[in-house]
This record gives sequence, C-alpha cells and structure tokens, in this order.
Amino acid sequence: MSGTDDFEVVDAETLDLVIPATLDAIRVDRVISLLTGLSRSEATEMVAAGAVRVNDRVVTKGSATLEEGQHLVAVLPVPESGVVEPDASVTVDVVLDDEDFAVINKAAGQVVHPGAGQRTGTLVAGLLARYPQMQLLSDEGLCEPLRPGIVHRLDKGTSGVLVVAKTVEGLVSLREQLASREMGRTYLGMVEGHVAEERGVVDAPIGRSTRTPTLMAVRADGRPARTGYDVLERIDKPHAMTLLRLSLDTGRTHQIRVHMATIGHPVVNDPRYGHRRERRLPEERFWLHSRTLRFVHPLTGEEVTAGAAPPDDLVALMGERRDL
Repeated sequence: MSGTDDFEVVDAETLDLVIPATLDAIRVDRVISLLTGLSRSEATEMVAAGAVRVNDRVVTKGSATLEEGQHLVAVLPVPESGVVEPDASVTVDVVLDDEDFAVINKAAGQVVHPGAGQRTGTLVAGLLARYPQMQLLSDEGLCEPLRPGIVHRLDKGTSGVLVVAKTVEGLVSLREQLASREMGRTYLGMVEGHVAEERGVVDAPIGRSTRTPTLMAVRADGRPARTGYDVLERIDKPHAMTLLRLSLDTGRTHQIRVHMATIGHPVVNDPRYGHRRERRLPEERFWLHSRTLRFVHPLTGEEVTAGAAPPDDLVALMGERRDL
C-alpha cells in the first residue's frame, strides 16, 4: 500500500487496513480520526471501549503509535440519529422504477447508508435527491433516520440489485416478504478453488465472532443461515476458481462470504474472509454480485423480477460463461 486511500470501511461500521508507510509512527487515535472523519475524542472513546485492535490485540491507549505493516481493525460507532442530506451528484442506477418501490443496481464501493465511516455520498443521499418522498418514511418513524426506505443492504464491496421502498405500502410489504423468506435473491460469486459438488447447501448459523468482533462467523448459538449454490463453471487460469450461482434463504450479515469461507472456498478477493493473495480487483471489491431479485408487487400482487448483469471488472475474471 502506498497511501491513505488503501483501506476498507466495511458497511460504514468497520475500519480495516494494513498500515502503509505514510501512517508509520502516527498515533492510533489520530489515524482513526484521519481516515474516518471522527473527532480525536471520539477515537479515544473507541479505544477506551476496546473497539480497536492491532494485529488482533486490543489497543489500550490512543497514544500508541502504529508501525508499517500492522493490521488495524476498529469497530466504528454507528450514528443513531441525524439527517441525510439529499445529494444529486450521487449516481443512482435505476433498474426498475415503480410508484411504491425502486430496484437499484448498486456499484461496488458504494455504501448504502451513512455511518461513522462515511457520512456523505451514500446511496441513500442519492435516492433522497431522486425520490424525496422516501424521507417521509423516516419522519413517520417507520425507518431509522439514516435509512429511509431501505429494505435490505448489500456490503460495500458487493455490486448488483437491491430494492428500496418509496411508500408505506411498499415498505411494509417488502419487509414482510423479506422476513418470511418469500423474496427471492440470486447472486453470482467467484470463489477460490474448484468446488467438488455440482450443487449444495450450506446450513450453518452465523453470529458475531468472539475472537474478532468485527467479523461474523459460524457459531452454534448464532442465527439460522442457509445458502444454496450451483456450480456454473470451474476455471483454471489465472488460478483455480469456481463460478457459482448462489441463493439466499436467509439474509445474515456477510452470509455468503462467511459460508463460502467455512467450506474452504472463500469469495475471490475478499480481504476479510479470504486469502490475501495477489489482487486482481480493487481492494474494496470482491467477486460477489447480486444478480436477480424476485418479489410480489405490494399493491397488484403480480410477481416482479429484476436483475443486473455483472459489471466489466467481474466479467474480466469469468471464463466462458460471460452471458450470465
């Protein structure tokens, strides 16, 4: 890494980076403040709360200096209130526009809603500029203030389709369909190595890791999680990989990433659950794409299907199956 741009804020709630030369010998509280926009006092409070780890050890003093090559992970405080300012400069790629909802093709690297790691430039800011009526959903107490209309999220590094609500009817219906597992969600994912079975299901509960609180892990006391997969293609170059079609029966945080890593096939380029091998995609980008959504229209009851093809950076690593 050559500068302060090479770090990852995961879901606007976690800072995760390997210390570059430019941050060598700088206090940990100053580094956190510099990279997140938090005040020094807020960074100090994070350290006091045990939310900062260096090389998997809890940091006890904000004055501790960092060294090049160390691995810093910090759980950022998530704002519970505030107002999202509409921002028309934020790109919003609309796949399907309806009076009650919109299906959006989220770009990799785009954060869905504000958090401590990113308070401006989020997808929500762009949505409010395009659909100001979404703000009423938060004003009426139906959504958290920083998440008006948000039905479900995608990780920062995941691209593809997600649905947002624009009306009360749309929000209630879509949330119910998500909770009852009636909403169909299909992903494309490239994983490390050759998956032996043509299809399979990973049925393993997921919870917060006790060893590293910023990660999720398979735990006996976790929440139920189930991921189905089908092999689309096995690839040999530039190294052994498998292209999968994945379906979610549940929607836990980092579910696909955790489940694939658990069976020994982490998502390609995943810096948190995978191998830190040679990068073939940007640091914040891993090979995971939300391909299709299927749900029932909140008012008409008709089935709605919407999708987005994988972007060029992912297609470049695909084998023969480039028409998916």
